[in-house]
Amino acid sequence: MKKIDKLIISSFVAPFIMTLLVVVFILLMKQMLLYFDDIIGKGLSWGDLGTLLFYMSLTLMPSALPLAVLMASLITFGNLGEHFELTAIKSLGISLTRALLPLFITVVFITIGAFFSNNYLVPKASLEAYSLLWDIKQKKPALDIRPGTFYNGIPDISIKVNQKFKDGITLKGVIIYDHRNKVGNKDVTVADSGKMYTILNDQYLKLELFNGYNYAESSGTGTDETGRATMDESFRKSKFSKTEMVLDLSSFGMQRTDTKWFKGNRIMRNVAELDYDMDSVSNLMMSQKVGLYANQTSFFSHHFKRDSLPLPKELKQFKKRNDSIAAATSASNTSGITNYAQPYVSGMYAPKLLVPSNITEKEQHISDSLFALKTTKMEVANALNRARMVKSQLQTYNANTDSQKYEYTVFWIQWHKILASSIACLSMFLIGAPLGSIIKKGGLGVPVLVSILFFILYYVLDLLGTKWARQYTISVHTGVWMANVILFGIGLIFLRQARVDARLFDADFYNVALDKLKKRFPFLAGRASVA
Repeated sequence: MKKIDKLIISSFVAPFIMTLLVVVFILLMKQMLLYFDDIIGKGLSWGDLGTLLFYMSLTLMPSALPLAVLMASLITFGNLGEHFELTAIKSLGISLTRALLPLFITVVFITIGAFFSNNYLVPKASLEAYSLLWDIKQKKPALDIRPGTFYNGIPDISIKVNQKFKDGITLKGVIIYDHRNKVGNKDVTVADSGKMYTILNDQYLKLELFNGYNYAESSGTGTDETGRATMDESFRKSKFSKTEMVLDLSSFGMQRTDTKWFKGNRIMRNVAELDYDMDSVSNLMMSQKVGLYANQTSFFSHHFKRDSLPLPKELKQFKKRNDSIAAATSASNTSGITNYAQPYVSGMYAPKLLVPSNITEKEQHISDSLFALKTTKMEVANALNRARMVKSQLQTYNANTDSQKYEYTVFWIQWHKILASSIACLSMFLIGAPLGSIIKKGGLGVPVLVSILFFILYYVLDLLGTKWARQYTISVHTGVWMANVILFGIGLIFLRQARVDARLFDADFYNVALDKLKKRFPFLAGRASVA
């Protein structure tokens, strides 16, 4: 490795690490603001809060790495251009593409690391982060007894204090309703003052009450003089100068949920797991299609009585494979055929009528007509019911198919996103490095503004592409890779302009281009002079 390569790489590493940390911090603050209301007031320990922030920061790596590469490459080549180091490198006969080569190789390794991070680290971090966030949402708020209002956060206990001193321990005017016996408001404690604090690592709340009364009302069953059952109610009032109550605060602790219940989400799956999920959904869709073709004769018993739609080639292969698996695991079941003695009339078996010998031919004709009319009404009713049943089954099939198709598309989008967010590092580098050599401004001023502009462009294109892919407006490949392809093209344009030392940010560049345009189209010069 030459000294120039070491110079360029060393100039890139420090800005990259700094910008990566800054970008992760900014994105983390933006993400945590979404869950601020769910976290605040829960009395979380520093360990739980630090764990949540750590895992959440890892989940933001797919967005942070491309932006960090863009900003770092802009700052690096902007500094080299501002201090005329890039000019000195070109004066030695080293082209711009050769100067970009060591940094390009470095970004390739960053891209490979980004893929492994997106494929293995980010899904596990997402699983831990969002499962912990769910447990935090389910956690009760921290113990906060406010003066003048009843606090019902402790199970089966209602507490009201008239005054709470600044030390947070001393209380004035305490009323406690104890509902632990499930008999209503029949156990009341009133105290003039008291103290409140937690013990045993905040597992229990201890109340020391002074100068008060305890009112208790109990109900029991007894018998009167005649032996009938009666209700025996008694009232007890006791005075105390000091008493203590210990209340369990275990319900305020955070209960961790098993992470297996969250593993089905797409952002918590890697490429291999997404392949398995898509294969399962595809097999389910194929099985339903095979079942639909198999039931077509029962759905349309008259239309397909002598004709049927053939199975498509892919369904035949799928059915053949499934049948071979089923034959290897279980024996085929056979069903008998029931013979009916009655004649078959339009889809239903008509009972055979016994006609008495004393009925005339005219009476027999009227009777046959009435029976035919009744049979026709029954056939129409049966046909309508059957049509409604077939319509309902087909609607259910279509709804299931749409749901499974959407699920398959979501998994397929996530599969491509793992790759696309990694390749975005290369696209951002192809924009940042040539643009930095054109701007020739280092520091955090112009590079930050330009980086934010292109990152917003990338973010908007990525959102639009993903949305259109989910709506089946465009293909998944086009939607997910659209942002990378567009930015890659912009990067090649900037690279071409940087190789010829184009001054895209100088007014002279555009004045010369306008003069050339006027010479080619003279009527534009006439309009400009009139203006």
